[in-house]
This record gives sequence, C-alpha cells and structure tokens, in this order.
Amino acid sequence: MSDTLPASIQNNRRMDKWIRFNPDRTVRLAVGKVELGQGNVTALAQIAADELDVSLDRISVLSGDTENAPDEGQTTSSQSIEVSGRSVRLVSAELRARVLDRLARRLNCSPAELSVQDGEFRRGDAPTGHDYWNFANAEDFASDIEGNAQPKPPSAYRVVGQPVPRRDLPVKVTGAGFIHDMVRPDMLHARILRQPGRGARLVSLNEGAIRRAAGEDIRIVRVGSFVAFVGTDEYVVQRAAAAAPDHAKWENARTFTPDMQEAAWLVGQPSSDRILYADGEPASTANVVQARYSRGYVAHAAMGPSCALAEFRNGHLSVWSHTQGVYPLRASLAIVLGVKQDDITVRHAHGAGCYGHNGADDVAVDAAVIAREIPDHCIRVQWRREEEFAYEPYGTAMSVGVRVALDGAGKPLDWTCDIWAATHTQRPSSGGNMLTHEALPTPPPEPRYSDPPEAGGGGGTRNALPLYDFPTKRIIHHLVLTPPLRTSALRGLGALPNVFALECFMDELAERAGVDPLQYRLSLLSDPRARHVLQNVADRCGWASRGSAGTGRGVGLGWARYKNKAAYAAVAVEVEVEQEVRVKRAWCCADAGLVINPDGAKNQLDGGIVQAISMTLKEQVKVDQTGVTSLDWDSYPILKFSEVPEISTELVHAPDLPTLGMGECTFGPTAAAIGNAVAHALGERIRDMPLTRARISEALLRG
Repeated sequence: MSDTLPASIQNNRRMDKWIRFNPDRTVRLAVGKVELGQGNVTALAQIAADELDVSLDRISVLSGDTENAPDEGQTTSSQSIEVSGRSVRLVSAELRARVLDRLARRLNCSPAELSVQDGEFRRGDAPTGHDYWNFANAEDFASDIEGNAQPKPPSAYRVVGQPVPRRDLPVKVTGAGFIHDMVRPDMLHARILRQPGRGARLVSLNEGAIRRAAGEDIRIVRVGSFVAFVGTDEYVVQRAAAAAPDHAKWENARTFTPDMQEAAWLVGQPSSDRILYADGEPASTANVVQARYSRGYVAHAAMGPSCALAEFRNGHLSVWSHTQGVYPLRASLAIVLGVKQDDITVRHAHGAGCYGHNGADDVAVDAAVIAREIPDHCIRVQWRREEEFAYEPYGTAMSVGVRVALDGAGKPLDWTCDIWAATHTQRPSSGGNMLTHEALPTPPPEPRYSDPPEAGGGGGTRNALPLYDFPTKRIIHHLVLTPPLRTSALRGLGALPNVFALECFMDELAERAGVDPLQYRLSLLSDPRARHVLQNVADRCGWASRGSAGTGRGVGLGWARYKNKAAYAAVAVEVEVEQEVRVKRAWCCADAGLVINPDGAKNQLDGGIVQAISMTLKEQVKVDQTGVTSLDWDSYPILKFSEVPEISTELVHAPDLPTLGMGECTFGPTAAAIGNAVAHALGERIRDMPLTRARISEALLRG
C-alpha cells in the first residue's frame, strides 16, 4: 500500500508528525500546506474532524513549521486539498482505527460495536468511560502510517461538504493577522539597496549622504554588493533606502530595450526546444489556418509588499515568512548562509496575497543575512512598493501560435500549438535564484532554466494540449534561455495564455465554419463533465439570444480542465466595449468532485475570475533602457473594486467523485471568455493581452 500513498505521507510516515491530542481536549493537526488566502487550512480541519469524529471546534491546525509540521513541499498548483487533504483523511482514519482496535481488545468486543461521538468512545448506546485524550497513547503514534484504514464514505460526512467560515479571516479583518503586524522583542527595521541585476557590482556608496537623507542615525550593513539600512524607526530607514540609489555607483549593470517587455521579443531567442504529444508530421492541406496570441510579463501585485522577520540567537536562525514552502526556504537559506538546515527554523506567517512565487522568499533571505550580521535582535525587512514591482519574480510573457489543418466541415484534423516563454518556476529550493545571494561575495552560478514536468501539469505547456476530439495534436515548446526579466511561478503558470489562445481560436474556427461557437465545441467534445459545465454557463448567460456581433455589447465563453487533470470550469462573460472594455457580468460552473467547503470553493472561483479580468484587461510590466518602469499602481493598474462585475457561480454536486484541485481553474477560461466577448462586441479580434484602449483602437482601425 505504501507505494500508493500520497507523497505527503511517504515523506512523513510518523503519525505523531501529523496529529496530537492536547491536554485541553483539543486536537492538534499539523500540516505542511499553508494558508495563502485560499481557505485550505479550514478545509483540512473539516476533513480531520469528520474522520476522527470530533467537533470542528476541537481541531487546531499548525501549518508551515519546520520544527513541528510535516514537510509537504510547496503550497502550489491547487494541490492542497487534492494531495494534503487526502493525506489528512488517511492519517485521521488510521489513527481512529488504531485506537478503536486497541479499545476493542480491552473491552473484549468487536471494533464494529464501538463508535465515537465528539472524541468520546461508546459501545452501543453506552459510554465506555474512554476518549481520545485518556486512551490514546504513545504506541498509537510510534509506528509508521500504513494507509490501510478505510476512510468514511461521503454519506457519513457531517462537516465536509458544508459551508464553514474561514478561520483566518476574523483576525485579518481586524487588522492584525498578517506578518506585517508582527512585533518581536528587540526588533529593528531594515530596508535594502537592491542590486540592479545579476552580475552588477557596487563600486561606491556615499554613506554620509544617505545618513543625512535619513535625518537620524542608522546602521548600514554591507556584505559584498548587498546593502541594508537598519534602525529602530521604520520611517528613518525608509528614507535612507529611498535616497540610496542616487548615492550608489554600480558597474556591469544590464541595459534593456523597450521591446523586451513584449512577448514577440521572445520569439527566435535562444531556447531549449521540445515537441510533445506529436504522432506524425503536421498535415499539409490547402485548408490550413493559423494565428498567434500573446501575453506580456505580469506581476503578482500583492496589496501588501513582501515582508519577513529573522533573528539569530545562540547560533540558531529563526525566520518568519509568508513563503509557499517553509522546508524549501530552509534548504535555500542553508545554502546561502553556508550552515546546516538543523540550525534554521522557518515558520509560516500570513501574507497579503501570493498567487505564486513572489518576493516572500527573497525578503526572508534579506532578513536572515542581516540577522546574522546583527545577532540577538529581530530584524524586520519590508520591501518598498517600487522594490516589489521592480524585483519580484514575474509571470513570464508568452507567445502562443496555433496552426490547424481543417477538414471539409471546418473541423480540425491536425492541431499544432507553438509556445515561446521563459521559465515558469525558479523556486528557492537550491539557493540559486535569490536576489540577495546574487549580491553576496560568493554568488551562485547562473541558474539552469527548466520548467515543471508534464506529470506536474507543465509550465509553459500547461493546458496547451486541447481536450477536444482532434485526430492529431502536438505542442512545440520553446523554453527561452536568455529572458530579460527574472520569472517564476504566477497563478496558473502557462494556463491563462494557453487557454486564451486555444479557446479564442475555437471561436475563430467556429466563425470560419459558420457554426455557433458553443455547438462547434460540443460537436468536438465527448467528455460529459466538460459538456455539462459548458452547457450550464451557456444556459444561464442567455447564450441563445446573445445577438449579432459588432454592437458594442458582447457575450463570450471559454472552458478548461485545469492542468487537464484537475477541476473543470466554464466561464461566460458579458462585456461592453466603448473606449475600454468593461466586464458587466460573469457566470461560472465548476466541477471539482467532492467539495470540502462550498463557500470557500466559490470564493476561490470568484477570486480567480476577478484576477483574470484584471490581467486580461489591464496588467503588463513595462520596461525602458534602465529596467522596469511600472513601479506603482498608476503605471501598473489592476482592476478596481468599482470594476468588479456581478458574478454567479455554481458548483456541480458530485460528492462521490474524488476531490479535484480548483484554486486556479477559472483563470484561463475567464481570459478566453473575455477575448471572445470582446470579439463579439467589436466584430474584430484582439489576440494580444492586455486588451487595452490602444489595442481596441488598433483593431477598429484595422477593421
């Protein structure tokens, strides 16, 4: 059975790593996945409560702690419930079975005669006088988890499947739930003078001028080309950091050109190429159509900039971070600092938004380096807004070309997708992609770029393979090796631009064939779950009466199965297009199998829709000769609250089907639905995101 266990259990076989019964009659559940705003910690508590037969109020969850929680890697790719949830279910079911089996032997009865009510054990209708807290002992936790216990059937769930308020929200809405709010003894604030790119070397620094600009005395920490300003007053060190770039001289700083901000720049650059899923040469018929779609670089644009705390006391480093993976960050810190992992503890603290690999890990290294230089203090580093926009790892620009050979009825015989993109992941597992490490006296070697494997959903190729019933499909992936900007994971990785290209081109093919876009899709789609979500949103948005193209009002739809193996989602939108695009309404239907917390699930689906609207219509990192210029909310606009549309979301009720990851499943379908709705409104197609006023004007002039 062990080879079929989730990786989370295979890597953490001891029961006591997961569950503990506390003297106050609560249950401590420890997990490696962390709360990033998706509500997963609440959902994991629901799973444990049902399997252990204790009230949800008794479950306390410890998440993301290298001393006390299991190593479950990164909290990424919509896998918290699909993977960690399965692990929690198996672990809880096995512990319950172990304890009941031992109690049955004590009472000389069958385990089937025993039941559990809020942690108390009963035999038939009579109490046994025993419960988890007085009967579970060390032997129940000492042996490895086998995974042989049978979890409960969905019909027995009491808490799973019910809407439950997120546990992390009350403290957050009162203004004290984030890492930015933490206060530790002997705390000092720090800000950084950022190295202007890999390989740049600090030649000189006018420390006197910086101190005068700060207005008060500060401590300047310098290690190689890494410079930090430290003091007791946060505003003083902020002034120092703001003034510092004017008083620093660098050599070997990289120069840029404005065209580097566009996806078109990537095409033809040195790349690592591969062909996937191909089962023959591209069809050579006279009826071949093709188009190219793109997205520029995008930022995480978290409302709260990256922040971390670190303290070095008695030879041990403690770090608090809103990282997605406390264990990978610990491994990276050990490499950067040249110490053993056992000498470092990393604990997760809530941050203000994540959506992928943002600056959380970099700022943790900043704090750790300073803490080692100034021991016996807690060093708090918070990035400045312009620093966040200029130096975080971006979501890569992507250029996606589609070439299709059609049969006589206008349906694809041969589908080829040609993708140009930089890497979608440079996570801090090896220490080679950390800003501070690059500025230290012994920087790491140039990173070797790679992308997530197809088994994990892919990166640049994520959702590029159509799930339609085409005879031949192939993907040509060009992983660009010399990108101008540092890139890593951002929500959905390549799924948004790939689904945008795939689903927009499906509309174009339907128009070419003279067929309604919904019916065109359904004629090529045999998966009943996909057909259901598509038909659902079409019925609810009034698809049959959407009207003719070119009126300024448009309705469009798109769908995908995230990573081609997780949750299904279809999205339809209604837009109005004048000088700009305004999404008025959105409809969503998602099928994720068994849904643990419907309220939390809908929040994630709706949040994905809102963020995808923002990226599709507004967001792009801008570059000039000196580097990134989109350093504030004016130059990098995001969707305003006043622009959020009315959203109607439905979940398919499928409690007997396995739970599927759904945190990112509306991202690509929303972008595609907007692209198709805008084409319907204008009577002209815009293939490059964001769909800005300038691109609308260009399309109308072209038409």
